[in-house]
Amino acid sequence: MNLILLGLPGAGKGTQASLISDKYNIPHISTGDMFRAAMKNKTALGLKAKKYMDEGELVPDSVTNGIVKERLQLDDAKRGFLLDGYPRTLNQAQALQQALSSSNRRLDHVLYIKVPKGILMERLTGRFMCSNCGATYHKVANPPKVEGTCDKCGSHDFYQREDDKPETVEKRINVNEEQTEKLAKHYSDFNLVREIDGEQSPKKVFQDIVDQLN
Repeated sequence: MNLILLGLPGAGKGTQASLISDKYNIPHISTGDMFRAAMKNKTALGLKAKKYMDEGELVPDSVTNGIVKERLQLDDAKRGFLLDGYPRTLNQAQALQQALSSSNRRLDHVLYIKVPKGILMERLTGRFMCSNCGATYHKVANPPKVEGTCDKCGSHDFYQREDDKPETVEKRINVNEEQTEKLAKHYSDFNLVREIDGEQSPKKVFQDIVDQLN
């Protein structure tokens, strides 16, 4: 089974990707993992990607597409794969289609985990940390047992990372939303998109995914 996983930051893709990979015995392939593997193995494309990343530049599509194509040719991906974080653009989607066609393969499903923006903001901006010991909390999902007091060290001093602040999170969601909707529209034209309600518990989300794939 050849799958793509779509969803905005905070939609729970990481949790579901792990469950899908285990159940269907297919590799969960994320962009970051692919880059790291290609650089570690010192492939020609991996070395190219490293050069761009070392200089703080975006890796161009030509290199990213090549690394994906290489990865999908490995033995563990021949019986199927779950792509996460790729494609990000329509150009990448077209390159993926060409790569699959060249090996007589096709996409089976595009799983789109949908969660309203307000819920995503709540999930992503709720995280804060203890300044003393680094323990991580969440305002809704995992608050300290005693408000204002760290469970681990008793400190009353907390902070929030820049990445978790509302203005940063909102910008990240907006950028991703535009890309994701374009991809969802593209794959909808091929009747590949399976929308999943990501507001439910992770267990129920996974059951819905399994129901769709079956």
